[in-house]
Amino acid sequence: MDRAMTRDSRIVTVPVPGGDLAVGVWDAEGEDAPTILAIHGVTSSHLAWEFLAEALPGVRVIAPDLRGRGRSNGVTGPTGLAVHADDVAAVSAAFGLGPVVVVAHSMGAFVAVAFAARHPELVSRLVLVDGGLPLDAPTGLAPEDLVSAILGVTASRLHLRFPSTEAYLDFWRDHPAFAEDWSPELERYLAYDLVPAGEEGLRPATSFETTVEDTIDMNTATTVADALADLDRPAVLITVPRGLQDEEPGLYAEPHLERMLAPYPAIVHERWPGLNHYTVVLSAAGAGRVADVVTGQLALAQG
Repeated sequence: MDRAMTRDSRIVTVPVPGGDLAVGVWDAEGEDAPTILAIHGVTSSHLAWEFLAEALPGVRVIAPDLRGRGRSNGVTGPTGLAVHADDVAAVSAAFGLGPVVVVAHSMGAFVAVAFAARHPELVSRLVLVDGGLPLDAPTGLAPEDLVSAILGVTASRLHLRFPSTEAYLDFWRDHPAFAEDWSPELERYLAYDLVPAGEEGLRPATSFETTVEDTIDMNTATTVADALADLDRPAVLITVPRGLQDEEPGLYAEPHLERMLAPYPAIVHERWPGLNHYTVVLSAAGAGRVADVVTGQLALAQG
């Protein structure tokens, strides 16, 4: 039986260098309702957080479409983790937020680490979901090959054009990550990704060039290592054993993960079996578990 979502989101625009950032907001009743900032992944959008918002009915969720994605795909200028972090700071300022719990998935977790390092006064605690620590990325590859090696079909689809929304949904229906987790919420999330491509029909909002630029920054620059070295906010890292294609060992094989965690004993790590890189946030089961962690972090932040 399909679940009926009980929370609606609205879109607010926030000016940043190069254009206006689209920001999804799930409002909560009561002046004392806590707020979280949620940051999505490399080719994603704010609708990645619909399941989490549903699982946190008493929490206001503010989730930008990062520049170059979703309805922020018209924002011009350079990207990279520091730029995204400063954009998130602009969102925080627009909503008059103090330090909040930041929840972030995939590339968004790397942005969150950079955000906490560059703007520590805006962050109380971090929940990093399958991202944020350096990946075991191949070395010596050309930028486009590096993106393909890490993201696979997630990146290659950015070159494709689709005659209709239904054709795009059909493209995803056989994706192994969603074999047991197809849902109306997932369809809304996927459909939101599409923007007009003139006579070619529709295309994903994220450009391949933007993905390349951000992936290079995550995996070949010192941005992540520098931000982690400066990190002074409590953080929980959640990893899952299956990756973007539902394959094992996922983004963080356990030996690599142990090496990456060793320099950062303050980062609390949880490994969740039974989920992949997508379903950890894009399913009711995964988002429900994330919501439990967020609830605990909110209590600690308020306590």
